Amino acid sequence: MENNKVLKKKLVLKKSVRRFISQTMLTIIVFLIGMITIKQYPEYKENIRKKLYEESIGFIKFRELYNNYFGSIIPLDNLFAKEEPVFSEKITYKAKEKYKEGVKLTVTTDYMVPAINEGIVVFIGEKEGYGNTIIIEQTDGTDVFYANIKEANVNIYDYVEKGKLLGEAKDETLYLVFQKEGNIIDSKKYI
Repeated sequence: MENNKVLKKKLVLKKSVRRFISQTMLTIIVFLIGMITIKQYPEYKENIRKKLYEESIGFIKFRELYNNYFGSIIPLDNLFAKEEPVFSEKITYKAKEKYKEGVKLTVTTDYMVPAINEGIVVFIGEKEGYGNTIIIEQTDGTDVFYANIKEANVNIYDYVEKGKLLGEAKDETLYLVFQKEGNIIDSKKYI
């Protein structure tokens, strides 16, 4: 029975490695076709430059498109998945007031901050007036700033599920800012 488990693990690993190699080769082929097309048709080059450098491209849209055509970017995720503590919460607070572009929530001491919706972590760092901030681009295209975080429990470009633990509030204050396509939106829709 122990040998069967080892054999199954080896087969899954071989299949995952083959899938990873074929996805990598397919990605290289698509990239090369794109480069050849740009070289032969300069008018496309300007359009691509505008799309990439002048317009905002969402990481979520790219990830969904890639996964639809090529599958998971890293097929070995399930093999080496870490066991994480179960944490699936909603934002809770004692008081809410307007603060700069967003809202200031009064929370409990050592408040564990959950993700409001699923998305990709696109920023972790200091924001003036807010402190340590985590920005998540949600699947609906909304950027949510979670600020005044003691230490992030996520890494840049992590995909987070709704309710995932992002970190702990530094004190009894949590700042949230909601932004879509560069415009500030009302927090009432989310909290």
